[in-house]
Amino acid sequence: MANSSSQKTVLLLCGDYMEDYEAMVPFQALLAYGVAVHAACPGKKTGEFCRTSIHESSGHQTYSESRGHNFTLSATFNEIDFAKYDGLVIPGGRAPEYLAMNESVIDCVRKLSDAGKPIASICHGQLILAAAGIVNGRKCTAYPSVRPVLVAAGAHWVEPQTMAACVADGNIITGATYEGHPEFIQLFVKAIGGAITGSDKRILFLCGDYMEDYEVAVPFQSLQALGCHVDAVCPKKKAGDYCPTAVHDFEGDQTYSEKPGHNFTLTATYEGLDASGYDALVIPGGRAPEYLALDKTVIALVKDFMESRKPVASICHGQQILAAAGVLKGRKCTAYPAVKLNVVLSGATWLDPDPIDRCFTDGNLVTGAAWPGHPEFISQFMALLGIKVSF
Repeated sequence: MANSSSQKTVLLLCGDYMEDYEAMVPFQALLAYGVAVHAACPGKKTGEFCRTSIHESSGHQTYSESRGHNFTLSATFNEIDFAKYDGLVIPGGRAPEYLAMNESVIDCVRKLSDAGKPIASICHGQLILAAAGIVNGRKCTAYPSVRPVLVAAGAHWVEPQTMAACVADGNIITGATYEGHPEFIQLFVKAIGGAITGSDKRILFLCGDYMEDYEVAVPFQSLQALGCHVDAVCPKKKAGDYCPTAVHDFEGDQTYSEKPGHNFTLTATYEGLDASGYDALVIPGGRAPEYLALDKTVIALVKDFMESRKPVASICHGQQILAAAGVLKGRKCTAYPAVKLNVVLSGATWLDPDPIDRCFTDGNLVTGAAWPGHPEFISQFMALLGIKVSF
């Protein structure tokens, strides 16, 4: 929950085939914290979308690429008044290769830099910083293959010891890859004047194969960026194992489409887990809940959190697990519309998610319908946890 005397407004510089996580995680995290975020792309208007790419390290000499979600823009680039923004975020991926050749983009970056506004750029986004001539004499990191360009532009290259590395030098914040989002976003929030309180929380994520890509990564990294200790577990898997995720998108068909997502690395081992050490539980959606709802140990875990009245946040198909656990009777609840049957038969009062980004809190329970609702979903969960971002 944000406590804002004067709302901050930032620009997210988008382009086709920007990295999926590197666009959506900071976008929805900042919105959840109460920041206004305008996502714009040269040559496109509000309501149009950019295709994104999923970049994954898969054991080859360079990363693989596959299709991500379609990212809907919230501003029209050629109508933007750059002077009104408190900061700029530049995702990586392949978009920066061509955006770095766009004079209007370079003009935007230079104006914000000259005004001393915080600029946070990640992965390949630093190609745009180099093209704008604003890294000379600055410490910068990036995805390693960007090093020659940054060095040629006069930057002091900082070799990323891990792909989560971040560097702040003056008003410029740089990160190596989306693995570093927690620190990257936290540094940016502080740079635009944000103060985080109440974040000494331990939060557990209940994961499974083919959970929805955004529905695990966005809340997971958003809560980490607030300073929470966040663990992800999956039955029959250990810390360091991964769950493959699914990209669920709305592309004009009668139901959502599905594409392969990122591989999500687990941070803790499920067997022998002491749930009493956690303050709250998050259940992502996707296809994982279908089979997790059949696991007796999962049902026991969910019952424990609900009976203890600890905050629980569940989104999309995650409510299939809540229904199977018998913890929704007498509760008010929403979910992805196709899950309405599970919710109603479990004895809950159905709350219609219209529009699809509606989320609801009933006591210790936050429910949402789908990943477009993440800003409200995370914000309501923050309120239950007592976490605030103040500007």
